[in-house]
Amino acid sequence: MSVPEVLAHLRALEAETGRQPGSVRLVAVTKGQPPEAIRERVLAYGEHALGEGRAQELRDKAALMTGPEIEWPRIEWHFIGTLQRNKIKYLKPVTLVHGIEEVWQAEAIAQAAQGWGRAPDLLLQLHNGEEQKHGVRPEQLRDVYHQVMHTGLKVRGLMVMAPDDADEGATLRLFEDTARRAHDLGLPELSMGMSSDYPLAVRAGATLVRVGRRLFL
Repeated sequence: MSVPEVLAHLRALEAETGRQPGSVRLVAVTKGQPPEAIRERVLAYGEHALGEGRAQELRDKAALMTGPEIEWPRIEWHFIGTLQRNKIKYLKPVTLVHGIEEVWQAEAIAQAAQGWGRAPDLLLQLHNGEEQKHGVRPEQLRDVYHQVMHTGLKVRGLMVMAPDDADEGATLRLFEDTARRAHDLGLPELSMGMSSDYPLAVRAGATLVRVGRRLFL
């Protein structure tokens, strides 16, 4: 699917579920894609957030895709990968970090941001129940949220990934549970849903959907 086709599908899903038009934003997952492919397949259709999962790749692409001598649209970078302490220094271009799961990650970003002159906003990643997966355990969410807020960074919402083997019913329940937890904390942003399950995420209240492979086929 092209970006226009995904956007048209999102608008149709919003209408079907009684959502406001434009209430769901596309995050184009561009990891592994070269800058020219990103320009041709994503940025040719407007200013869309780009989601990168590898910090060094994000750093390198941001350097190539910005500058007064290059005619690129304004780019909103999102980091959607697992944070490693020694890679946080590469996140200076980032507007939103999707996957905060431990307080030290927010503390390290806040410290690095003092040198950047700006700081990204954050989403807390909710654990999805799979033992090998990342995320904040539900029973720890409120405590982690308050600790992260004490770093001075802004927490905008929650992120969750459905288990690989979950059926539609289990996936929808996870998304709905995440939406309830975000509402209870007064958080407006919900990063839920990828190429295979974003329709369920929109139904549950997602405001950001992460679509990658469909855009580059």
